[in-house]
Amino acid sequence: MPPALLPLPAIHASHVGIWIADAQGRVQRVGRGEAIAAVAATPHLLLGATLTGDRLGYPELSGLDLLELFAFLYPARFAVPTPAGIAATIGVTPPTAEEDVAAFLPHATAAMLAGIDDPAWPEREGAWHGMQALARQRWPWAPLVQSRLTVPDANERWLFARLPEWEESPPRPAPRQVRINPDDVTARLDRLTGDGAERRSGQQEYAKATAAIFEPRERKDAPQMLVAEAGTGIGKTLGYLAPAKQWIDQSAGSVCISTFTKALQRQLSRETERLYPDAATHREKVVVRKGRENYLCLLNLEDALQGGFSGRAAILAQFVARWAAYTRDGDMVGGDLPGWLPALFRRNGTTALTDRRGECIYAGCPHFRKCFIERSARAATQADIVIANHALTMVQAARPRDGGAPATRLIFDEGHHLWDAADSMFAAALTGQEAVEIRRWVLGPEGKSRGRRRGLAARLADVASYDEAGERAIQAAITAAAELPGDGWLGRLSENDPWGAIERLLAAVRGQVYARAVDTRTADAGYGLETELADPDAALVSAAAAASDAVEALLRPLLALGKRLDALVDDPPDWLDGQARARVDGARHSLGTRVDTLGGWLSLLGRVGGPANPDFVDWLAIDRYDGREFDTGLHRHWLDPARPIAEIVYRPAQGVLVTSATLRSGHGASGWTEADIRTGARHMDGGVQHFAVPSPFDYARQSEVLIVTDIARGDLPALAGAYSRLIEASGGGALGLFSAIRRLRIVHARIADRLARAGLPLYAQHVDPLDTGTLVDIFRADPHASLLGTDALRDGVDVPGESLRQVIMEGVPWPRPTILHAARRAAQGGSAHDDMVIRGRIGQAFGRLIRRADDFGQFVMLSPSFPSRLLSAFPEDTPIRRLPLDEAVNHVATANVERRKTAFPAFSPS
Repeated sequence: MPPALLPLPAIHASHVGIWIADAQGRVQRVGRGEAIAAVAATPHLLLGATLTGDRLGYPELSGLDLLELFAFLYPARFAVPTPAGIAATIGVTPPTAEEDVAAFLPHATAAMLAGIDDPAWPEREGAWHGMQALARQRWPWAPLVQSRLTVPDANERWLFARLPEWEESPPRPAPRQVRINPDDVTARLDRLTGDGAERRSGQQEYAKATAAIFEPRERKDAPQMLVAEAGTGIGKTLGYLAPAKQWIDQSAGSVCISTFTKALQRQLSRETERLYPDAATHREKVVVRKGRENYLCLLNLEDALQGGFSGRAAILAQFVARWAAYTRDGDMVGGDLPGWLPALFRRNGTTALTDRRGECIYAGCPHFRKCFIERSARAATQADIVIANHALTMVQAARPRDGGAPATRLIFDEGHHLWDAADSMFAAALTGQEAVEIRRWVLGPEGKSRGRRRGLAARLADVASYDEAGERAIQAAITAAAELPGDGWLGRLSENDPWGAIERLLAAVRGQVYARAVDTRTADAGYGLETELADPDAALVSAAAAASDAVEALLRPLLALGKRLDALVDDPPDWLDGQARARVDGARHSLGTRVDTLGGWLSLLGRVGGPANPDFVDWLAIDRYDGREFDTGLHRHWLDPARPIAEIVYRPAQGVLVTSATLRSGHGASGWTEADIRTGARHMDGGVQHFAVPSPFDYARQSEVLIVTDIARGDLPALAGAYSRLIEASGGGALGLFSAIRRLRIVHARIADRLARAGLPLYAQHVDPLDTGTLVDIFRADPHASLLGTDALRDGVDVPGESLRQVIMEGVPWPRPTILHAARRAAQGGSAHDDMVIRGRIGQAFGRLIRRADDFGQFVMLSPSFPSRLLSAFPEDTPIRRLPLDEAVNHVATANVERRKTAFPAFSPS
């Protein structure tokens, strides 16, 4: 017997229209005004309040959101946040048309609430107590859920009692020096791909080639290094996992696999399940590592639950607490916390629940032994395989911490992103926001600021009470930090009333940028303003000298404090027990990071009025968003950011693999030259090997490139029309890529309603109030949906099959003409450097199309003058046609008719 329906009204809003189902289930289509009046008067069932509110033009919309109910009942479970996605997850029949969605919501609600009565409900523990807290917060679902929950027979373990404690382990010994047999690698690859699987010669060759990085190193600072390009479809993940696991088994060593995107980290974790099929063994042997800012901070959560959050944010904290009891690893960004959950609360309260500001008190925290971050870090020291991201891998190489022998073998997947990751990691910026963070780290909360944040004196109170020199250093740092910008610094700059030496420097920077930058009346307000740090005026030189003195005044006591902490560790007093030692170690690491930052500032300030350093590019900037200033300061980037990768990351390793499907933006020797530039391999002293294996896909049959020749650059109505017609011709399944958010928003606003009326949902980054991962999930789940986005979607999307059959680029993705780009262009071959960058971007975008042997896709470039020299960005033998829009639309429609012979579902409401 189906569960009884609740007598509740429901609403569904899309670009097509708005439908309301009354308490008896009768559905009618209504206008926007009538719908807003109805939901304002009576809470309605709905799916996704933020998206529904956007569709209604009523951002204050609230009601009984099924996504919130799902988050409470099924924490740490995945569901696409659409009617079809929820239906598939809870096992009910999905609606077949937009007008059926409103009537579907009560059925879905009944099914979800009925699950509470199931004795096998796996997330029952903690639900009753969690619901009492949510009822006190007046959560709209509380009366309906509370009546179905029974008081548990025994006391439930609350979150902080439920979480296990991590344990210290002895350091992992260094790996044995071994040589692996290529035949053993081939045999292991056969086992990983499965019995009866077709042997792919390209994958076999790739696996044998990558085995070379596991050979013993012949001399110091010269790792066994391979730069390998493996075309899409080769199966490079298993190709390098096979020799890696063979080496791990023989040497008892560990391997670090580094990648750029969180999506590929998840994918790699799934792939390694083939190495360790037992779930418990996999958790022990494979650890996914991210930066601290990705993980839930239990102390922040406790503060939020005890009154630190109010209103809707307090409800979010309760959901996060439910999730924390069931999560695998506490990863809030790209982990098993539903990506759509924070968006339901408009303001991203989850940011305040992570350690984004370096405020961790380590062993001083009552939850230190259960901390997700600490557990992950310790698990990584014992794991066979650590799956990290490029930024974290570089941080750990530049600022190593105690914790056993590091991985001697490094595998960089998505190696084409190493340049960009290093560009961010090894840069220096003396800006208002950066300076405010340093001030807060030293001084702690000031004025009426709330929260548990503590200053340097509070964090090291036991050290200060024991060590007189340490106490003097702390007090000197506190005095010096008062010269750094505080709250309200932006307002004071705009009023030309700066406080302190650093604010006066920022005021001088701001004045020079406005004096020398491009005409602000014509500058795109979506970007900031910048000018070279060359021939500075007298005011800036004078302000830089005073700022340098202020920075030195802070750096000196911090260096002295660091020496006192080192001395404590070297000659520990009686009170320095395990927890105190951990607290001091954490302070040393945090202190080292700030010392590095201040040292970079001093170097940058020395450039003002002084000689230029040919290794760096320096400039002044005002950062803006939608025309509003949010930061100001001086910036320094490496001219070649791959140099520090080679020095800091590669040289200490024993073996290094850098691999990707698009390392070479050209072919032959010139392609490898460009690959070595982008990866930093050219800075290694010989011994770097190269290997390439082409994609097994038949691009001549499975793909084509259409270059549309009659869409004038800058003609936004024509651009919007082209997107609309091409998406209609393909029946959806399109990924539209833009180089500017403003144009994306304009095109979306012009075509979303038209496409929706044709049954083709359209989603967009920077428009829909959903995170990028959720938008991709929705796009992947519905073959009729299309998605518009910017750079994050150009090479971060893996959507095989019918859901992605067309990629549309608004034009050639020329690099933005910044000061940094101009310097690198001049240093690395002028237009040849630009072509390398552009070919890489186009190649990555094209790579979204064909992900498996039965895919077919069309790549459409809306550019009337696409340079022929860039055609090498596409795989050889790919058909390329230049034609006007009308012919392109007809061509796409014809291909879609052929595709419909293997029809996919007619409707999947999103």
